[in-house]
Amino acid sequence: METWGLVSLCVLLVLTGKWAVSLNSYSGAGKPPMFGDYEAQRHWQEVTYNLPVHEWYFNTTNNDLNYWGLDYPPLTAYHSLLCAHVANLINPAWVELQTSRGYESTSHKLFMRATVLLSDILIYIPAVLLYCFYLSDGSYKKKTAMALCILLYPGLILIDNGHFQYNSVSLGLTLLGVVGLGLGRDLLGSVAFTLSLNYKQMELYHSLPFFCYLLGRCIKQGILGKGLLLLVKISLTVLVTFALCWLPFLSDPQQILQVLHRLFPVDRGLFEDKVANTWCSLNVLIKIKTLLSRDTQLLLSFALTLLFILPSSIKLLTKPTLWQFKLALVNSSLAFFLFSFQVHEKSILLPALPVCLLMNELPLMATWFLVASTFSMLPLLLKDGLLLPYTVTSLAFLYFSVYFLSALDRSSEEELRLSPITQRCLSKHILSPLIKCTFGASVVIMAGLSFMSVAVDPPAKLPDLFPVLVSIFSFFQFLVLLLYFNLVQLTDLSVKKGPKKTN
Repeated sequence: METWGLVSLCVLLVLTGKWAVSLNSYSGAGKPPMFGDYEAQRHWQEVTYNLPVHEWYFNTTNNDLNYWGLDYPPLTAYHSLLCAHVANLINPAWVELQTSRGYESTSHKLFMRATVLLSDILIYIPAVLLYCFYLSDGSYKKKTAMALCILLYPGLILIDNGHFQYNSVSLGLTLLGVVGLGLGRDLLGSVAFTLSLNYKQMELYHSLPFFCYLLGRCIKQGILGKGLLLLVKISLTVLVTFALCWLPFLSDPQQILQVLHRLFPVDRGLFEDKVANTWCSLNVLIKIKTLLSRDTQLLLSFALTLLFILPSSIKLLTKPTLWQFKLALVNSSLAFFLFSFQVHEKSILLPALPVCLLMNELPLMATWFLVASTFSMLPLLLKDGLLLPYTVTSLAFLYFSVYFLSALDRSSEEELRLSPITQRCLSKHILSPLIKCTFGASVVIMAGLSFMSVAVDPPAKLPDLFPVLVSIFSFFQFLVLLLYFNLVQLTDLSVKKGPKKTN
């Protein structure tokens, strides 16, 4: 009872923090004609409630796709429809066709914020608690501390409860998939991840590790025996789940093609805005968008993404353990973020989720990444008027991670899980202080750039100076951490201290 009382207190603290952030501004508040992501989510409720299913993804008189046209998979549309029914019961003006565009009021903001918090309560928070208490090592207090740190990750709070999105739904479903596979419930895990993929197509960032882990388990059990039966069961489970999600669109191939066209808009180009990935950072020196054709950009991004995800995926396929699975999720999603086509700054939440799962084993490097990932979204957060929540949540997360998880004290070569080759390069007594100093310097630079982005006017000739510096510095941190996580996975020195084997 005492343990669950502590867990309840932590959850209450998290919900209070999320609600406090939700009291602030949101994306596009009072900024016509397009407003922002808040209006996009409200508009999808309007469209799904008033129009038949076959018009949701098509450009019609009542559905202008240039005005926040629906561009997420069917499960997002069904979620919008469910919210719309509740909204209509409270105030029909919130979802009235066309006339509700740009609708803003205190009561509607309260409703929209509540829907996000409800998603956290129903999906994301239970998924985090299940993972921490069933798939991580340590005492109950340590597991509770880990759950608190994961739930206080500022990036997700600022985007969902501040900027306004429902990332907690897809990320929560993905985490339930990880929990299912970790507990040996392969079919349930497959269903959960398939639902996640049908909620947001960006979950493709995590798809190859799920595929390789399950296939590796099938091969391990004997591909001509029990393994084949398991593979058939998993395949049928995934196909049936997909079919149920897409059922209203399956009668017309044109519907399917249109939905896919909306989900993968290659016409938008290699990247948008100031995102902390390879292409945006490289574009400062080499104007890739101008020099290369769109087809060449697509091919180049595909080749580099594949190059960086294959080693970890192959390792996972040959050694399908939970530890390898978590590392592969990090390496795959981070490679997608850094090298793939049409990446948004908010996509850093996809690698952030599996990094959260490493906070028990690699607290310092996980904390480093999660702080940097929040910092990488600074220009977007400042545009939304979320400076104060950004500062408070980032400092709180950094403090709790260092204090409860002893992140700075766990920086030895054993704790960092580095290979013998790396250990030979540096003295045992130099490595730990070097990592700590680099981490500290990184935090100081991020704090300095955050301050200058607010307090210092950029030169007239370089109006985007600070957003560019933020994205470039974040990119270099992500690149170094990608190499580190790959090194940890490929050398795999963590067997003794890894999580319990449940398979």
